[in-house]
Amino acid sequence: MHGSDEPSGRNPDRNHPFLEVDGVSKRFGAIEAVSGVSLRVSEGAIYGLVGSDGAGKSTLLRMIASMIRPDSGSILIGGLDAVRRKTEIKELIGYMPQRFGLYQDLTVKENIDFFMDIFGVPDEERKKRRERYLGFSNLLPFVDRLAGNLSGGMKQKLGLACVLVHEPRLLILDEPTNGVDPVSRQEFWEMLAEMRGQGMSIMVSTSYIDEGEKCDLLALMHRSRLLACGAPGEIKAEFTDLEEAIIHRIEQVDKELIHDRFRF
Repeated sequence: MHGSDEPSGRNPDRNHPFLEVDGVSKRFGAIEAVSGVSLRVSEGAIYGLVGSDGAGKSTLLRMIASMIRPDSGSILIGGLDAVRRKTEIKELIGYMPQRFGLYQDLTVKENIDFFMDIFGVPDEERKKRRERYLGFSNLLPFVDRLAGNLSGGMKQKLGLACVLVHEPRLLILDEPTNGVDPVSRQEFWEMLAEMRGQGMSIMVSTSYIDEGEKCDLLALMHRSRLLACGAPGEIKAEFTDLEEAIIHRIEQVDKELIHDRFRF
């Protein structure tokens, strides 16, 4: 996505990890939010994260986005340590939390201009990037509409456009389509597929099983740990569908935990 309105033509190496997470853990007091998580996200791939509420998905994504420091383990983004090279890392990533900070009383254009200010986008690039990412999000007809007057799906697409204006190489999305209508969810994932095709690495958590099916790799997180990781078809394996496979794995862990707690 860099340097041109057209895809770069660079063929991403899907075997080369752009994001490397090794043995990462995080506690908040007595609560173990993330425990010994390791994963790899290749260039030009979508890596999905699914799991129960409170599993630690948001905490893991916030650590990858260098918002909070892990207690142990390491995170490398483009070969750079996410803790020690935090300033450089911010140039490489785009992070969209569950509640993205759009300014409701600013227009679509004013919001994206504000984020270009924040990211220091050069003056000569601004018009081109505004048209590129608002066009990409199908928001050009709505540039003068207040963000507060947009539908839920349009707000999410504007949020994505604002994250993309500095053209990151790793996109981190925390349940970006939660509560969004089915048509807008489909449009959002079509945008992610296009960015993947241009070589961007994408890590996304989702509460929708059908979205998990769209990922190149999928990880199941429960009680702060990764229970399974692989292509959606591999996780599904002998089960009827992905949802059944996920529920089975979570129930197995919970049964084992109960057995261990009450074993005499």
